[in-house]
Amino acid sequence: MRQRLLHGLLLASVLMLAGPACAEPAWVILVRHAEKAAEPKADPGLSEAGQQRARQLAETLRQAGVRHILSSKWRRTRETAAPLAEQLGLTPEVVEAPAGRPYAQALRERLAGLEGGVLVVGHSNTLAPLLAALGGPRLPDWCETSFAPLLVFKPGASPDLLRLRYGEPDPAPATGCL
Repeated sequence: MRQRLLHGLLLASVLMLAGPACAEPAWVILVRHAEKAAEPKADPGLSEAGQQRARQLAETLRQAGVRHILSSKWRRTRETAAPLAEQLGLTPEVVEAPAGRPYAQALRERLAGLEGGVLVVGHSNTLAPLLAALGGPRLPDWCETSFAPLLVFKPGASPDLLRLRYGEPDPAPATGCL
């Protein structure tokens, strides 16, 4: 009986030292894709202003310790992530939600296995739900004219959110959106 108790205590001690079984990012940076072009309608890339903003994002995050980049399948998110990915020698990962599941849930599940800093390039209506799914505050969606917000979120037992902006300033946001 005593030996079983000692084994149990030893096992519990090892598990506590090993940390959580499922790693989580140290922090997550959330940005909306940069300004998109008008054409093609189905899957537009970035406009010239968007390409400039993507380069500004790369410069802003160049030394931020980003170890992973996640985006949606849409060209505008991949193009927003591309300058930083190239600069850091990273391959952005496209995350898609299986049919019938919320995109925020698919992103949260993918983030659960990553360590270090993670950049998520999303859309006006995907970033606020992801932040809430990670345990952050519930924020409104990004405005259609908002591209400058950059949120840094530290998940965990004591979550923390830092709200920043990068690149050229946006027009004043409409009421009820970020």
